[in-house]
Amino acid sequence: MGRFRDALATPGLSAIAEVKRRSPSAGDLRPDADPARLASEFDRVGAAAVSVLVDERFGGTTADLAAARSATSLPLLAKGFFSRTDELAELRRSGADAVLLLLRDLDDACVRDLMERAAELGLDALVEAHDPEELERAVRLDAAVIGVNARDLDTFEIDRRAQLALVEQVPRDRVVVAESGIGSRAQGAEAELTGADAILVGSALMRAPDPAAKLAELISRPLVKVCGLTREEDVAAAAEAGADLAGFVLARETPRRAVGVLAVPDTMLSVAVHVGEIGEEADLVQLYGRENGHRARDGVLLRKGRKVARVVDRPWQEEDPTHLERAREAEGRVVLAGGLSPQNVQEAIAAVQPWAVDASSSLETEPGIKDHARVRAYVEAARCSGPRVPGASPAVRGRRAQC
Repeated sequence: MGRFRDALATPGLSAIAEVKRRSPSAGDLRPDADPARLASEFDRVGAAAVSVLVDERFGGTTADLAAARSATSLPLLAKGFFSRTDELAELRRSGADAVLLLLRDLDDACVRDLMERAAELGLDALVEAHDPEELERAVRLDAAVIGVNARDLDTFEIDRRAQLALVEQVPRDRVVVAESGIGSRAQGAEAELTGADAILVGSALMRAPDPAAKLAELISRPLVKVCGLTREEDVAAAAEAGADLAGFVLARETPRRAVGVLAVPDTMLSVAVHVGEIGEEADLVQLYGRENGHRARDGVLLRKGRKVARVVDRPWQEEDPTHLERAREAEGRVVLAGGLSPQNVQEAIAAVQPWAVDASSSLETEPGIKDHARVRAYVEAARCSGPRVPGASPAVRGRRAQC
């Protein structure tokens, strides 16, 4: 298989950064976009590949593809509405490593012809589906890389719930790309936990004052969780500070027990924290066993009952001198919890390189009541610990592999 697929198939969540000047649904996004400069900057901050619109409806041409090729060695995806095999040779000459094939516009015979010709030219094919019937076709056509678009290309409406449901159904031997509708780290992480190998981000980058900085933000780790939330105003403060995960403790033994899972903005994911058994659910569930009437030391993070990460914590109300060492040696995604504060979270991140960090009591004025200044300091410290992005090193990327 080709460079494009291989770049997306590495452990952890990869990102395809898109260059487009306008879109039919949103109008002008970045009319003066310079494909060469953007491709170089996306490469610098950790993109796995770059997508270039070559269709005039998006303000693009094949010259943009050639310009991007001159500025980066990353795999390039040529994006447009392709239906003829003779179009592919020009895309390859202009620097493409992969081509987008929209199942909405193509019958199976045409897709097979395009995939065969692409393979002859050394191009991968990103075969895009946006409903269950198209996904079934993509699988039946043996597409190695399948894109699942949250945007309905007829109505331009975004439906991330439907997208995530389709991502869950893609066979695990395919590379899966979640396309459209991703503008926050939490949204990208949710796609990752659902089974996406990569996200394709275009409009959110093109609208940002600094597209490369926005990309770095979307793919950086660790995620930041504020736990023990009991009040709407504290949820709002955590969101404003830039936290990605909002935790609501529903176990009976804690003084910071929430009345339930509160609403969170779409820039965050809600996490219901349970001990012993699962009650009310949220976007994610953090589950601990029960030992001696209290929570066990470590737990798991679940999405729809499936384990997606492990939670490395400290024993209930006890110290643990091996805490960071145990977390550092754990396999898969690690949520580091227990004793974290604005003062020590950077050191802990440097030692462990976790997928997410989780703090609660150190951010309070009293149990269940957050000090907004401490919340801001904690989130800022975690975010300023040095963004960890794909491509940093094999060891770092491996820590973000599937559990």
